[in-house]
Amino acid sequence: MSLLFKNARRLMDNIDEFIDIVERGVLTFKEGVRNYLLGDNELFYEKLKTLERLEAEADGLQRKIDDGFYRYSILPQSADDIEKMMDMLDEIIDVSKETLYQFDVEIPFIPGSLTQDYIKLTNTSAESALMVFPAVRNFFREPLKVKDALVKVYFYEKESDKISRNIKRALFHNMDELKLSQKMHLRYFALHIETISDKAEILADALSIMALKISM
Repeated sequence: MSLLFKNARRLMDNIDEFIDIVERGVLTFKEGVRNYLLGDNELFYEKLKTLERLEAEADGLQRKIDDGFYRYSILPQSADDIEKMMDMLDEIIDVSKETLYQFDVEIPFIPGSLTQDYIKLTNTSAESALMVFPAVRNFFREPLKVKDALVKVYFYEKESDKISRNIKRALFHNMDELKLSQKMHLRYFALHIETISDKAEILADALSIMALKISM
């Protein structure tokens, strides 16, 4: 087995592990928000600590991947694109961690009538991100299948938009018992949660272009 092949194999293993970590981060985020909304504080803080650890692992592994591309000149024609892809993946886990931090720091009061809506928004936004990971894996193995794998990313991103709008409409049209400051605070958290699916959509757009370039 040639040294180049060994290095390429090691690099792909690192990329697979990186994707796994980001995926676990999104799942942890989803459960963490649910724990907060249902008042399970102990489980919420457990998820927050887990996400902190996963984000740190992702950062360390990303540096190792970047170094591997340039040290061994593997896929030099795509190195810049792949580095951008890794950055976009890293943004997903970064936003996931920062959003849980915001729940911890600002302690938003979510009315019981909106709890399930926020859970639904969290699940749907996270699902958009979870659907982008198979497309990333396809990019390295079967780039022609990337576009088909992205359909669900866009579907769940659009659903997240709808749910978020419904939450905001309920806040500002139907909840007169809340102060304007409370409504703004809750709107802010809906935007935070929705950002996960927005990041997934941005990555999906970039993947479509990158897969087309690499398959030409």
